[in-house]
Amino acid sequence: MGRPREFDEDSALAAAAQVFRQQGYAATSIDHLVRATGIHRGSLYGTFGSKHGLFVRVLDTATAPEADPEHRLDLLLVALLELAPTDNQVRQQIQSLLEGHEIDERQLGQRLLARGGLRRERTPHDQ
Repeated sequence: MGRPREFDEDSALAAAAQVFRQQGYAATSIDHLVRATGIHRGSLYGTFGSKHGLFVRVLDTATAPEADPEHRLDLLLVALLELAPTDNQVRQQIQSLLEGHEIDERQLGQRLLARGGLRRERTPHDQ
């Protein structure tokens, strides 16, 4: 019989989401995630399976209605740029998020520019 889980999964997912949003997927190491979540490496692997498994779960949290819209867009951008080209599971999650939250190219583009420090002025066409 395994030991009972000694961490709050929602808190761990929120902490991991913050790291992925700030650093991206590839630049985030397991050590970064261990430090941010406070979960031991073995527990992290035991619960989420891998860094990819944890990211997929984090992306699932972005579907929640109460999820911050900017955080949702940030996670979508990370997923689109780093995983979607080669990961069908992530591509499907992205499609679901886009449809479920009516996210369009304009919103993604504006958030991408903002993340790059290139926020442009809104024009009447954007309204």
